[in-house]
Amino acid sequence: METPTLSLEQLRFPVGRFEYPSVYQTALTQKSIDVIAGLPAQLRAAVEGLTEEQLDTPYRPGGWTIRQVVHHLPDSHLNSYTRFRLALTEERPVIKPYDENGWAQLPDAQSAPIESSLQLLDALHQRWVMLLQSMNFPQWHRTFVHPEGGEMFLFQTVGMYDWHSRHHLAHITTLKTRMGW
Repeated sequence: METPTLSLEQLRFPVGRFEYPSVYQTALTQKSIDVIAGLPAQLRAAVEGLTEEQLDTPYRPGGWTIRQVVHHLPDSHLNSYTRFRLALTEERPVIKPYDENGWAQLPDAQSAPIESSLQLLDALHQRWVMLLQSMNFPQWHRTFVHPEGGEMFLFQTVGMYDWHSRHHLAHITTLKTRMGW
């Protein structure tokens, strides 16, 4: 049974909205890498022991289910990993956006067991963190162009995926708290 009442804004953005860093900061970038490195274990811990019914519970009215959030994370982070690789090897590549809501409605995102996505996230983050830790100052200032969001520096993008990791993890953990799971 749900306990605390939160606004739709609080349910949608339990860690607040993302704010882009305007300048590169080594400590902030390392903190972001640490968050990304820790997500797979934190996500696994957050969903451990949940029933199928609990996995199929939306984190908010009209929101994705926990299962969809778990499947979304490797989908999104694989796209980001690819964007980093493109930006590091091409000059200002224009990246292809994807329809994350459409992907969340595909049959695998709605009903597949979550273990494959947990394993995919773990392997992906091992590689991604190795790449992030190897980057130097000029590389953090490389960019890609998002057709909707414009030019993005890699130091801003790592900050966004730090936020994205905490954002979706909090969707799960706050739902569990509200429901008393």
